[in-house]
Amino acid sequence: MCTDGYCEHNVDPLPEPDAAGSGLSRRGVLTAGAATAALTLGPMTFAHAADGSATTGSAGTPADGTQVTRTISGHLDTGAADFVYLPLEIPAGVRQIDVQYSYDRPPVPNGTKANSCDIGIFDERGVELGGKGFRGWSGGFRTAFSISASDATPGYLPGPVNRGTWHIVLGPYQVAPQGLNYQVQVTLTYGEPGTAFVPDHPPTRAKGRGRDWYRGDCHLHTVYSDGRRLPGEVAAGARAAGLDFMVSTDHNTSSSHAVWGQYAGPDLLIITGEEVTTRNGHWLALGLPAGEWIDWRYRSRDDAFSRFARQVRRHGGLVVPAHMYCAYVACQWKFGFDDADATEVWTGPWTYDDEHAVSTWDQKLGEAVREGKRWIPAMGNSDAHSVPNVIGLPHNVVHADDLSTGSVMDGLRAGRSWIAESSAVKLDFSVTGGGEHAGIGETITLPALAPIDVRLEAHGVPNGTVRLITDEGQMFQQSLDADGDGVVVWRTTPSLAAYVRAEIRHPMADGTPGQGNTMGDALLFGPMAALTNPVFIKTARGRD
Repeated sequence: MCTDGYCEHNVDPLPEPDAAGSGLSRRGVLTAGAATAALTLGPMTFAHAADGSATTGSAGTPADGTQVTRTISGHLDTGAADFVYLPLEIPAGVRQIDVQYSYDRPPVPNGTKANSCDIGIFDERGVELGGKGFRGWSGGFRTAFSISASDATPGYLPGPVNRGTWHIVLGPYQVAPQGLNYQVQVTLTYGEPGTAFVPDHPPTRAKGRGRDWYRGDCHLHTVYSDGRRLPGEVAAGARAAGLDFMVSTDHNTSSSHAVWGQYAGPDLLIITGEEVTTRNGHWLALGLPAGEWIDWRYRSRDDAFSRFARQVRRHGGLVVPAHMYCAYVACQWKFGFDDADATEVWTGPWTYDDEHAVSTWDQKLGEAVREGKRWIPAMGNSDAHSVPNVIGLPHNVVHADDLSTGSVMDGLRAGRSWIAESSAVKLDFSVTGGGEHAGIGETITLPALAPIDVRLEAHGVPNGTVRLITDEGQMFQQSLDADGDGVVVWRTTPSLAAYVRAEIRHPMADGTPGQGNTMGDALLFGPMAALTNPVFIKTARGRD
């Protein structure tokens, strides 16, 4: 039983200590490093033939194909550490490690969280935050996994099962008032390691159209974390959605990076990334080098997020908070935006969460203008896991120099992008005046009273409503025709607008175009069909 940070646990069958006194300690050790406190238990040992079940070879190690199994069980009280580490003393000559786990799910009162426990593993290189020992994570999506030199369960990294201290890591995501009883079974198979796995990473460039607008979904999941689609199905879905690129963002693992090569092609750029799932919000690490892994074992109070944001940016990638108002446990964003390169404001089908996210993002635009700070571009992604989630609903339309990972990341970082619910939606948005022109994510500078024309051409949203929004709020509204086509022109001046952005909304459920704000829980506009990043308008100093 966990008391004051300690956890009682048992191994069945319990091996006798060897000559060195190895065996399983009955008491764990609470450790706290630079990040979230974790509980480390005593080691599970696999002394050669300790239980008499293994036939030894000439070198004294178990014969090829011999399997040895140990089981550990224990109890965690409510308030247990975020991560519980179970050390495994792995001997030489192991070909494969297989792990199964389970935990109880006692009934809980309404409104109380039930038991939920994740699992992963680190190898002999250690469990240091951001270290090299990571070998896989499946969260709560799987009850078993295997690792060998030639293969691994999706979510885990193939490679040798070397001698040394490995660690199974449990993540008691939620613990019921009765506590959580768990059981972990580990089976080692002895023998030669076999053929090494050969990764098939995707290329970082596709054919493209030179400098152009490219469509892509930057938040997608597969069976390599908690999605139910195979990588090939996700790639096919991206093509069917009319996308030019996609980003693989499985939770807390880089394991899928090694299989995407066969699904990429001249028509589809596949970019590698990760959804980093912490206890205080999720964030997207986009544009990672294939195989790069980003640690998630920290909270906002641990002052570790900036370190891993820097790791992503060192490789030219982007740090993007995801679904900031998601109502699920640990999903709401708590790390602030100082280290964000962009932020996801629209995730999947349009909901109230997205409405609030856009409002927060718009407030951040106002702060950036007022304080002269860097502004944060908006992104939209599907977060598609399985049917009926629609890949590409929504997606980003990015102006990039080329269809390559670096160019796409540059376009998103600069905010030269807008968000569409599907490839049927098209728009062109710009600001002109005094012979100057600026597009999405750009800046136009003119005298304070110079007339400026804001122009939006739209297609693909039948009877949709165009909204033009500045730092003062919505300033203009116009409906599109029944075919979804229309051109909107509105005039302002630098003295009246520090930026302007556009939204295209579907009609309300009753067919009406909607009104100019929201009131309480009554949404007075229909669902979003398209959303642009702003064009900034600056006043020329020393000019009328």
